[in-house]
Amino acid sequence: MPFCSNCGSQVPDGKNFCPQCGAAQAAQQNAGDFSTKVTDKFNEINNTTDYSSSYRPEDIAANKVMAVFAYIGILFLIPLLAAKESPFARYHANQGLVLFLFEIAAGIVMSILGWIPVLGTIINIVLWLVIVALCIIGIINAVNGKCKDLPVIGKFRLIK
Repeated sequence: MPFCSNCGSQVPDGKNFCPQCGAAQAAQQNAGDFSTKVTDKFNEINNTTDYSSSYRPEDIAANKVMAVFAYIGILFLIPLLAAKESPFARYHANQGLVLFLFEIAAGIVMSILGWIPVLGTIINIVLWLVIVALCIIGIINAVNGKCKDLPVIGKFRLIK
């Protein structure tokens, strides 16, 4: 239950006025609308194709750890070399390779734009947040045994 912005009392969900002081609760409603919009946008971006049903459950169970390594920088080579017969590990190695190339490209952009005082700093922060978010999404997918493309960059297939 939300709290009144005026007196701090609990306000029942869906109520526009505080039952204690009568203050309008429009600010709380707008905050809820904003968080709903952000959540919807995140779900829209992360709504990528799930290929998990194409992979054998035994392969997925045996190679989850290898798949996690794929999203940690150059360690995408570990599943590529250590589990080369595993389609599940190769899928995640491909996603990791694409992410690694994106990290290199972002690093180049950050080193060039980093000299611009305010704008460069903002761009650096945003790019690093995107990279970290993509790593986390990839690791979560690997741990859950899913083969979902990373948002935006995951459609590229460099490893067959």
